[in-house]
This record gives sequence, structure tokens and C-alpha cells, in this order.
Amino acid sequence: MEYTTLGRTGMEVSRLCLGCMSFGTSAWRDWVLDEDESLPIIERAIDLGINFFDTANMYSRGESERVLGTALEGRREESVVATKVYFQMDDDNPNSGGLSRKAIEQELAASLGRLGMETVDLYQTHRWDYDTPIGETLRALDDAIRRGQVRHVGASSMWARQFARALQASDRLGLDRFLTMQNHYNLLYREEEREMLPLCQQEDVAVIPWSPLARGYLTRPHEEFDATVRGETDDHARRHPYFEGNGREVNERVEELADEEDATMAQVALAWLLHKEWVDAPIVGTTCLEHLEEAVAALDISLSESDIEWLEEPYEPVRVSGHD
Repeated sequence: MEYTTLGRTGMEVSRLCLGCMSFGTSAWRDWVLDEDESLPIIERAIDLGINFFDTANMYSRGESERVLGTALEGRREESVVATKVYFQMDDDNPNSGGLSRKAIEQELAASLGRLGMETVDLYQTHRWDYDTPIGETLRALDDAIRRGQVRHVGASSMWARQFARALQASDRLGLDRFLTMQNHYNLLYREEEREMLPLCQQEDVAVIPWSPLARGYLTRPHEEFDATVRGETDDHARRHPYFEGNGREVNERVEELADEEDATMAQVALAWLLHKEWVDAPIVGTTCLEHLEEAVAALDISLSESDIEWLEEPYEPVRVSGHD
């Protein structure tokens, strides 16, 4: 395993972050693993040197956090744990979502309880809250740091202008800044290269992309995408513009280069991200040990500049996706 410093946090994290959306309960989504299937994957990730784990309160309605907390029991200090807040947790309670002070304080307490932790290393806003002034959100997060419940704060998908506004507000109010950006970025979705990624690089904000494998579309040939449970049942994959523009040609080039490198398509897609200077640690989700081990092996794949240019060449602009 390789490690890197996560932006300005000073924390050393593995170059791959284990995404925990696929751990929790299949009652939430068909492709999600139950606890007995999830724990061996988290254990193997630890064996492989992964020390960075990302979850959210909304994943399996809290079960993902609980499963991760169980897996890390007794190994809390050597782990870097990130979770998120924004999406409504209780359909009957509108204050269980959003980024108001009330929502942040009560949902953070609930997340810490499920994780079995007094302090979470990285607490992230899962989306932008159009109903709460950013200053209110930043003050609530800053107070959580002062109380010792949170070490650092980060953000997830939003417009670059919103992120810039948040960073400026933190500086103006003397509050802790967002130190990480968890955004939508992969070979099939590169709109973040226009504004968000240059902004992160300028502000020394760590980048931890979600969906690095395009919800599985970069792991298998185009015509085989629907052959998996997730491909067949995950409506979110179809909502993103992976199948628009020249997405199919990008998919075919990943397949061709993988054959040449004696690698899997997933490994080539991950290697492309790992070669990007502004990427700290892609968030990789998996539902089997084999795919986890393949992902770690991607760290050994070296792509030439011509390989990278060839993979990128068919890309054309697509609609912005992932901010809602």
C-alpha cells in the first residue's frame, strides 16, 4: 500500500479509500451487503494496508456506520474515518436532514454513536444546503471541532462557486475551513476539471473522488454492464451521463488497454485517477474480496503519458451530474 498526506490535515491515508456504501443491509438497496458479508471485506482491506474509510449516515440508514464501527473496534487509532451529513434520515422529521445547526448536531451525535467513536476524523457535508446560510453551517461545524467531536471538516459535490464562497466565508469568520472535497470524477465524467479541481489545487484542498469506476461501467465491457445485480438495479448509474457522448468509446479504450497491460478494466480506470496530480485517494466501493484485491493491485500499474492521452481523447463535455 502507498500512503499520502491528506491535504492540510496532516493525516497519512492510504492511496485508496474504502467506500462503505455497499456495507449495511440489502433491505436498503439490492446490491448492498449485510453485516456478515461486509465484515470480511473490511478486514481484508485492513490486511492490505487500507487505513482510510468513508461512509455516511444515509448509507443503509445508519447501518453502514454501525458495521464499520464494529469492524474497527479495537483498531480505532490506526484508522482514518470519514462520514457525512445532509440527506434526510427520518421521513417524518424534516430536521433530520439538511445542514442547519440542529441537523448537524443531532446527526453527528447519532453517527458517533453508531460508529462507537468519540471523535470522527473527517466530517463532510454531503451536498449543498440551499435553505441554510453557509455561515450557519460553518459555525456549527466549527463548534463540533471545538467540542472534540470532529477533527477536520470536508465537503462533497457542489458548484465550484459555492465551494469558493464557503472557503471565503470560513476565512472571513475565522472558522475552520473545508479541507477536503469529495467530488464526482472518473474517466467518463471529467467536468470537475474545468473549475473544481483547479480550485482545490489552488487552495490545497485534498481530493477524494467518488464513483471512480462510474458505478461499475468502467469495470466491464459496455454490453456486459447489466450482467451484475448493481448494473441491473442501480438506477443512479443511468442518471449519470456515462452512456452519453463518447462514453462507449472510452469504455472500449479502457478494455483495449487493459488487455495490453494484462490488467482488469477497473485497474486501468483506477490507475488513470491515481496518475492525476490533484487526486489524493479515490473512494473505491466493492462487494467482493477479489475486486478489492484488484483495486489495490492498480497501485502497481504505470501508465505512460501517451496511454493517458489515448484514454482521454474521446471525451466530450456532458451535463453536470452529482450535485443533487
